[in-house]
Amino acid sequence: MPNLPFPKTEFSDVLAANSQYAENFTSEHLTGTAAKGLAIITCMDSRISPLAIVGMKPGDVKILRNAGARVTDDVLRTLVLATFLLGVNRVLVMPHTDCRMASATEPEIHETILQEHGVDTRSVEFRTVRDQVEALQTDVNRVRTYPLLANGVTVGGAIFDVHTGELKPYDF
Repeated sequence: MPNLPFPKTEFSDVLAANSQYAENFTSEHLTGTAAKGLAIITCMDSRISPLAIVGMKPGDVKILRNAGARVTDDVLRTLVLATFLLGVNRVLVMPHTDCRMASATEPEIHETILQEHGVDTRSVEFRTVRDQVEALQTDVNRVRTYPLLANGVTVGGAIFDVHTGELKPYDF
């Protein structure tokens, strides 16, 4: 496949905003480590601002995002690197209320995409959940029991409420 030119028209807003950002940018000389030792696994939902939610700033936290805030193999791979090489010693699994991945079953999501867009996505596992607390417990336990993480990593789970801004921790 030949190299294609960057789609400047489609990204004109992004490039313009970055140009302004770069004009006023001042490097804080941050390193790649998590200054507060925290990694947050959360959803890709644009209503979620992980640093603001936990009162931290750039450089403090490693943020891992995907649909539904699920602990996938890629999240575990990333946590191995984060716990051994990037200063992470705490992991917060943080899904949220009003999540599309908790609003329908896996077959329903596939059917919606097929009906509305004509694409058969059944070869993809979206990892939808019926019970967010149960899924959170599974994901927290998956991180806690993963044998390749650095020793001494503390793992917690909490659900962020997109309507109130509150973070509700769970005992697992």
